[in-house]
Amino acid sequence: MTGTYDAELAANLIQRACVGDILTRTTARFPDRTAVVDGDVVLTYRALDDAVNQVARSLLASGLRRGDVIGVVSRNHWVIPVTYLAAAKAGLVYLPLNVALTTDEMRFMLDEAEASVLVAEEAFAGHTRALLDALPALRALYVVDDGPPRDTRPVGGATERVAPFADLMTGPADEVEVLVENADTLQLLYTSGTTDRPKGVATSHLAVLISALSTALAMHLEHTDVTLSVMPLFHTGQLNAMWLPHLFAGAATVISRSYDPDAALDAVAAHAVTTTLMTGPMWVGLLDQPGIGDRDLSSVRLCVIGAASLSPERVAVLASRFPNAQCRLISGQTEFTPVNEIQRPEHAHTKTTSWGAPAVTMGIAAMDEEGNLLAAGELGELVYRGPQAMTGYFKNPEATAEAFRHGWFHTGDLGWVDEENVVWFVDRRKDIIKTGGENVASLEVELAVAGHPAVAECAVVGLPHERWTEAVTAFVRCSPGATATVEELEAHCRERLAGFKVPKAVVLLDELPRSSSGKIQKFQLRVEYAELYAGAPGVVAPESRVATS
Repeated sequence: MTGTYDAELAANLIQRACVGDILTRTTARFPDRTAVVDGDVVLTYRALDDAVNQVARSLLASGLRRGDVIGVVSRNHWVIPVTYLAAAKAGLVYLPLNVALTTDEMRFMLDEAEASVLVAEEAFAGHTRALLDALPALRALYVVDDGPPRDTRPVGGATERVAPFADLMTGPADEVEVLVENADTLQLLYTSGTTDRPKGVATSHLAVLISALSTALAMHLEHTDVTLSVMPLFHTGQLNAMWLPHLFAGAATVISRSYDPDAALDAVAAHAVTTTLMTGPMWVGLLDQPGIGDRDLSSVRLCVIGAASLSPERVAVLASRFPNAQCRLISGQTEFTPVNEIQRPEHAHTKTTSWGAPAVTMGIAAMDEEGNLLAAGELGELVYRGPQAMTGYFKNPEATAEAFRHGWFHTGDLGWVDEENVVWFVDRRKDIIKTGGENVASLEVELAVAGHPAVAECAVVGLPHERWTEAVTAFVRCSPGATATVEELEAHCRERLAGFKVPKAVVLLDELPRSSSGKIQKFQLRVEYAELYAGAPGVVAPESRVATS
């Protein structure tokens, strides 16, 4: 390096907000505390930092340069925190791929991002070798087996472009110090596409660091905490909203490869877990697990509910099963590096169905269609400001400009902010149901239906109807072993909702359609059941499973 570059780097190292530096400083505070537990693999902060430095040095030595993209295809695995933090220290961009994506979907994302390297779990090696053949710009594929970090078993069919991930974990583990600016992109996460191709969300080091710090503060995280990671780390909810804040605090992360309610309960007891994040349906599955009352769940102090239709009745059961825990809902969007809102403890019973207060670094308001901010309690589109914002949609300036109009980020969510600055979500703008001259929020109906003890999850949409324009329609999946008739569900709703909000039809399904990230795809229900009220043959479920009025 030249003298001029040395001076630039020295100033950069003093002033920057590099996410890789979080690990360096946490390791200095707690070198011998456990950082990651993945089955038989246990990494202290010192061991994690050494592995991260080795991988970062190897990637730079292979010819990668600042801003190059690393794609990762893996279930929850110790390789994810190692690769993510190595990218952060090396000034590279981390691109996680949902393991449920098709080869074509992965190819599109890697091609658009011009990815240089791909890291893949052995279970997806065949899948990813096809990508290597389809994308000549990919320099290398590093395959991770299920062994410990230093396992050097050879990869079958190895070529000069395919090697074991262990090859990256050799050589010196000295601290990596390269130029990384606050505004440099750290992560590129693709949002779920419904009507169009997914959009890449480019997020800077500064945004990620601020998000992690504000969440650690809101959750009162300490180095004594132990979090159970059951949601996928390729998703912003687990990656940004849980793992990184716990890393900031010096806490331990127990990794679960997939969601299994019985295994999750075992892990809580075995590792004295103190915090965990699950979606509403995941919590329902846990609560419905036989023998849950016999488990020791006393270590848990924080049950985090990922924004979903978990009814107040279910929240009450959750609180009873975890007697020492606060149950707090969080919400956020990939574009604004969650957590964006989190319920305060004092609102657990008074404002149960609210999204909670903004994160400390967030500005949130409701806005009308002309760009005017609305007073407390007035319904409008929820808009955000703050340093957690994405840099923009990758290679899509038009979409970025649309999202950033009027000087705020537009969420597409309808809601209001009350006099205590608590955020109340009504619905996605596209999911408001216009029925008989009234507007009905699908979320309100979903919460009512989900309050029935037999219901695991519910999706409510508006379907074409000659009389009502759109008819409120509920699609329900019952918990395993539980049953409910459509008449019982209708009666349940009539006790809790105004007449025009009660579903005109209830459809019982074994499964609800989902995107590759696990979100319920309401648009699929609208398409598949568009003729429900026209009585078109071959569209509706069997008569015994549908009630209409």
